[in-house]
Amino acid sequence: MPPTVGYRPPPLWRPRPEDDVTSGVFRSHWSIIPMRVMAVTLVFVALVGPILFTFGVAWVFLLALAVVFGSLAYALPAWWYGTFGLREDHLVVHSGLVLRGSREIPLSRLQAVDVVQPLLMQVFGLAELRIELAGGDRTAIRLRCLAKPLAERLRVAVLAHAAGLPGRSPEAPEWPFYRLPFPLLLGALTFRVPILLSFVAVLLLTMIGLLFAEAGVAGALIPLVLGLIRYFWGPLARYTDYYASLSSDGLRLRYGMFQRRMQTVPPGRVQAVRVVEPLLWRVLGVARVEANVAGYAGARQGDSATLLPVAPRRLAFSLVNEVFVGSDPAFVPLVQSGRWAPGLMGANEHLFVTVRGLFGRVTDIVPVERMQTLRLTAGPLARLTGRVALDVDTPPGPADGRAAGRAAAEGRALLDALVESARRALVREAGTERWATRSTEGPSERSGDTPET
Repeated sequence: MPPTVGYRPPPLWRPRPEDDVTSGVFRSHWSIIPMRVMAVTLVFVALVGPILFTFGVAWVFLLALAVVFGSLAYALPAWWYGTFGLREDHLVVHSGLVLRGSREIPLSRLQAVDVVQPLLMQVFGLAELRIELAGGDRTAIRLRCLAKPLAERLRVAVLAHAAGLPGRSPEAPEWPFYRLPFPLLLGALTFRVPILLSFVAVLLLTMIGLLFAEAGVAGALIPLVLGLIRYFWGPLARYTDYYASLSSDGLRLRYGMFQRRMQTVPPGRVQAVRVVEPLLWRVLGVARVEANVAGYAGARQGDSATLLPVAPRRLAFSLVNEVFVGSDPAFVPLVQSGRWAPGLMGANEHLFVTVRGLFGRVTDIVPVERMQTLRLTAGPLARLTGRVALDVDTPPGPADGRAAGRAAAEGRALLDALVESARRALVREAGTERWATRSTEGPSERSGDTPET
């Protein structure tokens, strides 16, 4: 494991008797009540206030006061009845005032758990616990406005239950893997062709507008500036103070300037990995590591797909080795995909690897046991040339596996070899649940345990 100079891992939480969260009933912090009341009141004043001002300021004040007391009368009992707690290896959540709802979630289905602190919550020492479960977008659990110590203790207990350990187990030790230096992040985000061209365009348009006093230049400046804010300032604020560590309960990522986040991806949740090396980054020798993480759905998949935003290329592939234990992409023999679809492709009994891109290089790595569907496809032109493409489907995310431009016989042979490798890789009762206590058995001999073809 590569050492990290000057890095100090964050202190680990050690359980005390008064810190036991495996029993009892808990609620959000009481500050959520004034926050909700203030939000409803501000919305009312912003939307209805201008209309009421025609009747006088007194009417606005009286109706706003009525909204304050009305929202308080709802928020207070809703907070009181909104409880949650751990019951054995289940998380029980009660919510609602008029329409009461209760959810009992088996933690064996846990896919990821995050502790998120937006800027306002950081000021008041609060946090939000997000629990991602198998089953899609509607299964996510969000426990808002928790005291930060309570959120961290719940995270430890939830991970312990998901691993098959007692909820009172101490937090697993961690080993530092990589801390992203801020100058490297700043330089890598700047050293990209779209960003450099946008910077140059902004400077030129600004100079033209000032020299010729042309106000119409603002029509072109505004979308450019908005694009820079999204694709430069957004990642810069998001990945500031980024560091990754490894532990027995998964990969731990901590990052964020205004919204602090601690993301824990348990073992086996990463379904595929993509290593991206843009054109100018290849000069610097750095890369970005993205992954398809089971459990994240919709927009949360894009927000949580990055495992390393910027890292030396050697460290990027080293993380792949840590995520897929016992599988090293460097030992996968790669061959040319063909003149019709330039790139590299290779497979062994553990991994399916594709490399494509003439200027920017993209490497997709899919473990054979994570493959969901294998397909041979050929368009009209490909059929004329006798070529096919092999598609390897995985759960949603940035990474995929596609080997195009293969001869039909070669593609069919590769598909059959991957199916056989996947069958041998399947383990009876293998899954990502209870990873700390399950025993690994020999390869399954069940004939039905083969990917769909």
